[in-house]
Amino acid sequence: MLNYTKKDSAERSALVVNPAKTCQPIGAMYAALGIHNCLPHSHGSQGCCSYHRMHLTRHYRDPIMSSTSSFTEGACVFGGKSNLKKGLENIFNIYNPDIVAVNSTCLSETIGDDMGEIIKDTMPSLPEGKIVIHANTPSYTGSHITGFSNMTKAMVTYLANAKAETKNETINVIPGFVEPSDMKEIKRILDLLGVKYIMFPDTSNVVNAPMTGRYQMYPDGGTPVKKIKKSGDSQITLALGEFSSKDGAYELEKKCNVPSKVIKLPIGVKATDNFIMSVLEYTGAEVPKELEIERGQLVDLMVDIHNHYHGKKAAIFGDPDTVIALTEMVISLGMIPVHVLTGTPGKAFDNKVNKILSEAGIENSNVQNAGDLMALHQWIKNSPVDILIGNTYGKYIARAENIPLVRVGFPILDRVGHSYFPTVGYQGAIRLIEKISTAFLDQYDRECAEEDFELVM
Repeated sequence: MLNYTKKDSAERSALVVNPAKTCQPIGAMYAALGIHNCLPHSHGSQGCCSYHRMHLTRHYRDPIMSSTSSFTEGACVFGGKSNLKKGLENIFNIYNPDIVAVNSTCLSETIGDDMGEIIKDTMPSLPEGKIVIHANTPSYTGSHITGFSNMTKAMVTYLANAKAETKNETINVIPGFVEPSDMKEIKRILDLLGVKYIMFPDTSNVVNAPMTGRYQMYPDGGTPVKKIKKSGDSQITLALGEFSSKDGAYELEKKCNVPSKVIKLPIGVKATDNFIMSVLEYTGAEVPKELEIERGQLVDLMVDIHNHYHGKKAAIFGDPDTVIALTEMVISLGMIPVHVLTGTPGKAFDNKVNKILSEAGIENSNVQNAGDLMALHQWIKNSPVDILIGNTYGKYIARAENIPLVRVGFPILDRVGHSYFPTVGYQGAIRLIEKISTAFLDQYDRECAEEDFELVM
């Protein structure tokens, strides 16, 4: 399909070809699913909501529930106030969630609907004790990561309170836009460290809920509203990933005076070490034996397979927080990130990646935020790599250039299992190493000479 992409690139200031991102409401919807008994609501046309649900459903292989204001021509001209007001009344009467998280779309943002005022005007007609929050998520700015960040910030704006005079021992953790399996792994590590924590949002056991034979519209997972309300009394907020988690942490600091610390997603040995030490900084606890063993196993594996990785060139693309952490990880394996790209805008991405590369003594790599996959493909044509790491959309480049693809990030539409196996923590790093090593060796087995086709590598 992309065999005819040319090596020579031209300046494209107003044209995106094969975007390396998707739109804000998808991220907002995913974040909303991380609240227990929450129904996401898309304030716009039915087609927008259908696309967002479909994209999440295809990635997680689980039915994604969401409602919509179902704009028609009249709402497009006169505004969607009546649609949202009536929609919220119907939602609580028919589907009975504890909370509804409303996100805007291009259409409602262009019209200029004031969702905050509409919700305020609607609340008296809703059942007692029910909650509605909202986030502005126009698709024509940012990306799904921006939408996730905006909805997480809305959780703090609407729900978090500081009731205690002194802060307690609890730690808030905002996990970023990661798989439900990653959120589960983060919680497992926190449990091993013996700390009290509140993690929000939390999509584990929601978008990867078990098959029980009985339909459950609101699965057992998700962070309860009462826990998010208590987050204002915690001693610290750890934001995992600047692009997806920072805004929520800073809002909590401003609103409830809870200090915040922004660190990388714990992908790879170095970032996981930093995450664990950041937690212990506020607890005074010691690293348990189980985590020491996992770290030792990871380091042992890194030594065992260093000959597969050393000097190999990599191209990495996807969500900014994930890509930043992956760049650091592949360097620790002896690889060279030659091309690093995200579709999400933000100069902080370039600065962070370039700093990681500079500290490793790596020069002349291509690094770009707000980029697209056509630019990435042209980079690879001009400076070939040994492996491509990113989401499903990289398969076309991988096929055209005959390079192995390791699927990491969102979305993964043509493989299964990613919602059950983590990439964060020491266990996640072990899995990533296995995936990368397998990709290299599978290609070697396919292409090597007959006399080099060995049983043991």
